[in-house]
Amino acid sequence: MREVIIEAEVSLDGIMGADNDDFWKLIFQFHSPDVTAYLDDLLFMPDALLLGRVTYEGFAQLWPTMEGKMADQINSMPKYVASRTLEEPLDWNATLISGDVAAEIRKLKQEPGKGLLQYGVGELTHTMLKKGLVDEVRILVYPFTFGEGTRIFEHMGVNTLKLLDTRTFSSGAVLHRYQPQDSA
Repeated sequence: MREVIIEAEVSLDGIMGADNDDFWKLIFQFHSPDVTAYLDDLLFMPDALLLGRVTYEGFAQLWPTMEGKMADQINSMPKYVASRTLEEPLDWNATLISGDVAAEIRKLKQEPGKGLLQYGVGELTHTMLKKGLVDEVRILVYPFTFGEGTRIFEHMGVNTLKLLDTRTFSSGAVLHRYQPQDSA
């Protein structure tokens, strides 16, 4: 069975950058070689990406213009996009998940493969957590505060997580790995 891993990069005050260029400029300052190696390893672990509409639209604009090992991997991977507003056909090697998102992801988990990775936290994450579809949550916390913006898990209610591991990187970034308590 394929596992679903959620990965989010946040500031110390829990802000996710989304489309804020200043936020990403700060994050990239802390992409030390060991952080970059971790992110590379994470990207090469699954065989497909799960994306919400917002992440899909942002990634689909950025990644096809990039070059290198990471760009080649992310551009070639199958992508499953949950959206109520997008219509098929989708570009960038993507398939639309519409209707009962939880049922469709449950089917994807049953398929043979290495795993499914979702970048960022949003409505799709909330749905998957509520339905017990998430196997692991990885939060990479960078040593700066941003002060404003969307906070991770904002408006998602209570979710109990079991700490699996922490790892500190040379740049001061810290990875927290969790397992949702109701994970299927």
